[in-house]
Amino acid sequence: MSVWVTGDIHGNPQRFSSDIFPEQKEMTKNDVVIILGDFGLVWDYNGESKTEKYWLDWLEKKPFTTVFIDGNHDNFDRLDAYSVEEWHGGKVNFIRPSVIHLMRGQIFTIEDKTFFAFGGASSHDISAGILEPDDPDFKEKKKRLDKDPYALYRINHVSWWARELPNEEEMKEGFANLKKQNNKVDYIITHSPYTSLLRQMDKGSGLYQGDRLTDYLQEIKQTIDYKYWLFGHMHVNQTFHWEKSSCLYEQIIRIL
Repeated sequence: MSVWVTGDIHGNPQRFSSDIFPEQKEMTKNDVVIILGDFGLVWDYNGESKTEKYWLDWLEKKPFTTVFIDGNHDNFDRLDAYSVEEWHGGKVNFIRPSVIHLMRGQIFTIEDKTFFAFGGASSHDISAGILEPDDPDFKEKKKRLDKDPYALYRINHVSWWARELPNEEEMKEGFANLKKQNNKVDYIITHSPYTSLLRQMDKGSGLYQGDRLTDYLQEIKQTIDYKYWLFGHMHVNQTFHWEKSSCLYEQIIRIL
């Protein structure tokens, strides 16, 4: 068994084609590829689209098992509607038999290594606000924003969900599961970085602001014994050796 990790795919899994990822030729369904959030293939608010179905079936036919944590570009109305099942010791949603959503605050054991998973992140591309579809002025506001090429906005329950940030129950369950592991895991996999690293990556621009999730992850960093932390969200491939952390985007790296 092997474990590979990559960053956001935003609904486009072509990096897993055999010419880009030739290692899969030696892989089986026992091998795992982890996507660090913004999977983007459970997105359309009208249900599974033809495009989503095509790519989900395409991933299902791959020789490996695809697992993902949620990011801030995933449809939580749809994710929350899937039944909760178990996989490798933690709670999951099966999108396909071998395309699996790892739920927040869960610990999974793979090849005798423990993985603490916690998805979610704040959207930073919403400076023009969140539109409400039932707002009487919705069409007028949307039309006005669409005329501005620099207007960054989302639509509630269409392209943005408040569930991008965790609730108290998810955070408490995460702490409880870590306590059962004596506050020690091998790997932490998240979409968002923790607050102190977010500030380092922001470099004073003010674009990326801490929130209750980054603060929660900061507390985990300070209280949990872990070997390595992997996250996405920031759209760069960058390693922070002094932090025992790496941000991944297009890269696919093997960790086991």
